[in-house]
Amino acid sequence: MPELIPLRTSHAPAVLAFELANRAYFAASIPDRGDEFFDRFTDRYTALLAEQDAGVCAFYVLVAEDGSVVGRFNLYDLEDGTAGLGYRVAERVAGRGVATAAVRELCRTAATTHGLRELRAAASDENAASRRVLIKAGFVPVGPAAPADLGGKSGTWYRRELQP
Repeated sequence: MPELIPLRTSHAPAVLAFELANRAYFAASIPDRGDEFFDRFTDRYTALLAEQDAGVCAFYVLVAEDGSVVGRFNLYDLEDGTAGLGYRVAERVAGRGVATAAVRELCRTAATTHGLRELRAAASDENAASRRVLIKAGFVPVGPAAPADLGGKSGTWYRRELQP
């Protein structure tokens, strides 16, 4: 069973391999990160770790038994007991409940480790898998998401209250 752990410097090669291996798969349902993301990966990764150290965000990776990264789960804009949630899982584990289990675990971690009371997430209308993950993990739809929130796509915002 994959393990959800906080992002560390040592994860950089595995995270890059995950992003490259799944780039086309992700681009089918969410906006592509673009070549610049990969060209400047080291700088971006260092910036993410700095944001995490500053307490603005909390980044997690889902690591398989073989050490490969099979998912990324992010809490961003931590403020006043709330945060946004973003996630992506590798194509090779998609459709097996891995994302739902990791989102549920992250919800517990968000409350106990980060003191959060509420999470919000947006999913595009085209991304049925992500919408199912959120619903199964206890999120409820709360209203439309602007195309600017979803890379130009329409969608829905979801919310989940957390229990400590």
